[in-house]
Amino acid sequence: MNSVTGFPRRWQWFLGGFAVFMLAAAWGCKPSESVKKPASENSASSVAKPAPKAVDEKKPAADATTPAAEAEETLTPTVLWMPKPIDNPAAEAKDQAGMKPYSEAIANTSVKFDMVPIPGGTFKMGSPAGEKDRKSDEGPQVEVQLDPFWMGKCEVTWSEFEQWGLGLDQHRRDVKKTPMTEWNKSADALAIPTKPYADMTFGMGKDGYPAVCMTQFAAKMYCKWLSAKTGRYYRLPTEAEWEYACRAGAPTAYSFGDDSAKLDDYGWSEANSDEKYHKVGRKKPNAWGLYDMHGNVAEWCLDQFVPGRYKQLGDKLVKNPLLPVTSTYPQVVRGGAWTDEAAMLRSAARRGSSPDWKSQDPQIPQSIWYFTDANFVGFRVVRPLHKPTPEEAAKYEVTPFEKEEYIDYKKAQAGKQ
Repeated sequence: MNSVTGFPRRWQWFLGGFAVFMLAAAWGCKPSESVKKPASENSASSVAKPAPKAVDEKKPAADATTPAAEAEETLTPTVLWMPKPIDNPAAEAKDQAGMKPYSEAIANTSVKFDMVPIPGGTFKMGSPAGEKDRKSDEGPQVEVQLDPFWMGKCEVTWSEFEQWGLGLDQHRRDVKKTPMTEWNKSADALAIPTKPYADMTFGMGKDGYPAVCMTQFAAKMYCKWLSAKTGRYYRLPTEAEWEYACRAGAPTAYSFGDDSAKLDDYGWSEANSDEKYHKVGRKKPNAWGLYDMHGNVAEWCLDQFVPGRYKQLGDKLVKNPLLPVTSTYPQVVRGGAWTDEAAMLRSAARRGSSPDWKSQDPQIPQSIWYFTDANFVGFRVVRPLHKPTPEEAAKYEVTPFEKEEYIDYKKAQAGKQ
């Protein structure tokens, strides 16, 4: 079944009962979050809304429910307070020639993840007019130049995400009375999500599986936490970086060519997923060593989704393009998911977030942390070769719109957590 037409049959009985539970939570319990399958991508309900009044980026606002230390680190560019890098010689490079794959261990946990070097270069972003299943928002193609970066070999897993998302890292250190370090001090000052009501895996698996159901804001905050824990600057990829890395030099519909019959070797889609996501890294990687770029879970990018974005960029070479978010909807996700047909797993296929991804969330205001109706959306991290300036980092991290949204949400949640 197509991801945009409804739920898998085996989910319907579960979601009916879950919706009743969530309505009860809305009337008599503390805030909760909820699940379903994606709505049609780029629907009319996904049109971007006008941005709220901007908040001063130089001096983040704090209020009675936002401790000053938390507001300072949560809302300001990470490079202004990030601790020195934890020793990891394989992760260091002065130029592109010195970049190599490395593993990053998250201090005081048993968790580690792998990063793959992506060479800088130019490519044509979008799809050619003659590509099968092409949509109008994939063109006209744009010549793009990108600086080198590292990218996560796999999607971020639950084991990684919940060290921050559930506060497992801090709780473990509290129980063990682990001595405080500069890395942990910085990480502990960052905001963490409200606790989810439901098991966000929805029975699909946790150990080794991709984390899902987070908002783009939550994924950004995880990256800030990861930067604090390691002393290396991590963030989400831009939409251009994501497509460039997915293609791995290939101008074809998929990184492996144009034949969708080969997709089963490289990704999880509606055709082979058995109506659930799968452990990361179980299919073949692309030419640059990245796994699951086609399917499994769709992945957050930093950009606002605009259907005519490529036309806006024009017909000249564009360097490191980014369209920072100014509204919650629609924001870019890429790669397609276990719920999708092959067409949405193409390298150029685009999708924007939708209010339907929170349709069962009974909170007022709705959560800034969870898209519990988006059990098909996750993310992976990137790390630029050169650490950005504070001005550059401000565009990659919490935007003025998100600062205002965060502060308003904290006020509304006062006393509920």
